[in-house]
Amino acid sequence: MTTEVMSVLRQQDSEFLDSAGLTYEVSVDAGFANVIIQAFPTAPGLSPDRVELLLRLPFGFPDAAPDMFWLAPHVTAASGAQVPGADVTETFEDREWQRWSRHIAQQWRPGIDNLETYLGYVRRCLRQAGGE
Repeated sequence: MTTEVMSVLRQQDSEFLDSAGLTYEVSVDAGFANVIIQAFPTAPGLSPDRVELLLRLPFGFPDAAPDMFWLAPHVTAASGAQVPGADVTETFEDREWQRWSRHIAQQWRPGIDNLETYLGYVRRCLRQAGGE
């Protein structure tokens, strides 16, 4: 990992991802560390059941709050219905991603929250979209 990436993805965040058994890659793009987690489980009621998850972490993370997350391929309700707030496609890393417009800034707790708590938030958003 480059020094630039290391300044955004802290050692404890890398250790968390490793200890959770997640396969991931990190790159830097336009002031963000892009963390792509492979084979990330969605939730019951969503299709497909595994995706790639893109997190764009701003420089200064975890003191700076992340905003939104992206999935590839696109996820729908198991019924085929569009998930509310997930109808925009954006391109990062030369790929198309489904943007999940979820904003955590008002709930983010600098000095407390981190990559582990952010992934917990992403999982809650997926469960809610799946109908839990």
